[in-house]
Amino acid sequence: MPSPPDTAELPLEVPQAAEPDPELMALPEPRRPGRRLTLATLGLTIVVSLGMAYGLRGEAKYALASGSPAQLGNLAELTPRVELGNTWVQGEALLSSTRAVRYERPLEADTYRLAPVAGNEKLWVQVRVPSGLEGPRFVPPTSFVGRLIPLDSGGLRYGALADAVTDAGIGSVPPGAWLLVDGEAPATTRWSLGLVALFLGFAGFGAFGLARLLGKHA
Repeated sequence: MPSPPDTAELPLEVPQAAEPDPELMALPEPRRPGRRLTLATLGLTIVVSLGMAYGLRGEAKYALASGSPAQLGNLAELTPRVELGNTWVQGEALLSSTRAVRYERPLEADTYRLAPVAGNEKLWVQVRVPSGLEGPRFVPPTSFVGRLIPLDSGGLRYGALADAVTDAGIGSVPPGAWLLVDGEAPATTRWSLGLVALFLGFAGFGAFGLARLLGKHA
């Protein structure tokens, strides 16, 4: 039986590159509506995620605070300073009973009451009212421990409170007013750290996807 030929001795045929078809080259690029939709979705994801993370920056910074609350004493005599912004504080005061606003939040049985400090219209206090105690039976506290912030820097959670006061028909919040959120300690806002990390992750994923898609079609 004859032995098979040595493949090393066979000539190798190099395939010739096909000449591009001029008619195909003249055709317009195909439309890619799916690609455009993907690019738009990724871009929107980046913008919204960064916006949400930015809106929660105050809560995230406050969550990292440590130590004891700063003692402010009589809140009726307090003139908030810039360095007190977004800090944990404690103080005493009587709240106005004629300019209080009651409101609720989704998925919460308790309600909230917002009122200015008696004798200090520049400082408003939000207190939590346990479910079933709202009304004549509720007596506002006179000592408060919580987060102190400028009302115009309330972020996503408290940014609309000034409008709520106006809508309630009890006047308006004066410019430069501050808000003391009673009961909000740094430990109670640590959830914001996880949300900020999640939103930044969404933004990073969107940026990675955009870079991959744009790189393939550069």
